[in-house]
Amino acid sequence: MILEINCLYKSFPQVGQGSIQVLKNLNLEVEEGETVAVVGQSGSGKSTLLSLLAGLDRQTSGSLRLREKEISEMSEVKLTKFRAENIGIIFQQFYLMPHLTALENVSLPLEMFGLKDSQKRAKDALNSVGLSERENHFPHQLSGGESQRVAIARAVVIRPAILLADEPTGNLDNITGVQVADLLFDLVETTRMTLLLVTHNMELAKRCSKQLTLHSGTIK
Repeated sequence: MILEINCLYKSFPQVGQGSIQVLKNLNLEVEEGETVAVVGQSGSGKSTLLSLLAGLDRQTSGSLRLREKEISEMSEVKLTKFRAENIGIIFQQFYLMPHLTALENVSLPLEMFGLKDSQKRAKDALNSVGLSERENHFPHQLSGGESQRVAIARAVVIRPAILLADEPTGNLDNITGVQVADLLFDLVETTRMTLLLVTHNMELAKRCSKQLTLHSGTIK
């Protein structure tokens, strides 16, 4: 089991109104190599769940274990290192560094750890998403689809244990979205990577081996 969530709760304070419960009594298990889609309407808690899985936020209560490690018990320093070594993240917004080239954006996670082969691995990752000829281009010189492919390359270059994707085709037109989805699932299948995808797009969700619905803060 690569991911285990038990009785997970997450609430946010509201000024003068106590708190709002976003996730409640949420339970989830994901096997290594499995592809899982979590679907739900806007406001159902999908992005909140992904933030907790990525270690970008902390749960209010409950257990969240990734690779048998309880994320909530890690210090910020240990969590940052653990995330960088084990979790790849693809956002709906590409979040590329505008002053860095495509190659530099992809190699950045590797260079944080001073890996000697970071340039080669970054080039290989860009090649795997079909962008070898665009490695020296800056984000403003890339199309939306190309930018998302760079973001995918950046997420997989660390060879993560689990890949988290938040509406990865949400900012793309239909044709480009299908192309990016094809690329993503091909990479996941080739590397046998675990994928957890949150989306409101049912066609995209159906490409995963398992589909779960997040409703009123819990998984049905």
